[in-house]
Amino acid sequence: MPKFHENFLLSRLKLRQLRLLTAIADEGTVLKGSQALNIAQPAATKSIKELEDALGVQLFDRSSRGVTPTDFGRVMIKHAKLILTQLRHAGEELQSLEEGLSGRVHVGTLLAASTSLLPRALARLRERRPGIAVTVDEGTIDRLMPGLRTGDIDVVLGRLPEYREREGLRQEVLYLDTVSIMVREGHPLTQRSGLKLADLTDQAWVMPPPQTSLRRQVDHAFRHEGLEPPNDVIESVSILTNHALLMNTDMLATMPHQVGMGQAGLTALPVVLEGANSRIGATTHAHGELSAAASYFMAIVYEIAAEIRAELGQAQDVADDPAATRRQTK
Repeated sequence: MPKFHENFLLSRLKLRQLRLLTAIADEGTVLKGSQALNIAQPAATKSIKELEDALGVQLFDRSSRGVTPTDFGRVMIKHAKLILTQLRHAGEELQSLEEGLSGRVHVGTLLAASTSLLPRALARLRERRPGIAVTVDEGTIDRLMPGLRTGDIDVVLGRLPEYREREGLRQEVLYLDTVSIMVREGHPLTQRSGLKLADLTDQAWVMPPPQTSLRRQVDHAFRHEGLEPPNDVIESVSILTNHALLMNTDMLATMPHQVGMGQAGLTALPVVLEGANSRIGATTHAHGELSAAASYFMAIVYEIAAEIRAELGQAQDVADDPAATRRQTK
């Protein structure tokens, strides 16, 4: 029988060790990890040593600067976080049964969901279940997806990630959006007729970072027309910062159309970015179960998405379109 079979792990792992393991990994030192759990450092060091002895592997490399997880440690930390997340969900469901639906939802949001889908869903959730606490974390795919995989984030809303960023995740397309080039109202370019993408290469731009799928699509749109992407670029995914830059300068910005048109004082240039379209959707962990609170929140997200599809004139079954929906649940 393999060394690390189910009974082997069940007989050797303790929940307090898993909590300590994740705390040390998050804090970077045994001292800070033990302090986060109100445990004395010698007791924490002993507990981790007992866990390593029980498993027969080293979980951390120690140095004067702190601890670094080994390959074995990274595997254990990943699964420890998932186990602890599922236990938190169990507690929330028990409390929901006893007191009526409550709990906490941790939502990651990308730019495309930040101005319409998410605010509308949160407002409706607040009306129906004010007892559900919500934490919103805004960022890029590369920053939010690790938290989704470890269970720290329940769902990420926004532009769906590309294939290489989807392993272990479940995707649902909610609606489709285009990408527009936004400028302030009264921008000199709004007065030009016959404007083409080639006319914009020497302009100053605000764009998302290179690791985002939107930026890759925008760069591809330029190269599709035999053009090099702009060099004069500020990289930002902050809605407030981008709006302020456009309103106070002659810069251009690429934005999901709904996001751009929802910003006061901005207008879209009549230039098409070939192939730059957005599949707006929800991404969750492929193998984890949502808590009762997160499931209730997602039911509201589906309601809002249906309303947005109707507003955009899209078919209600857009999520079933094979060209729009892609899943990866390995």
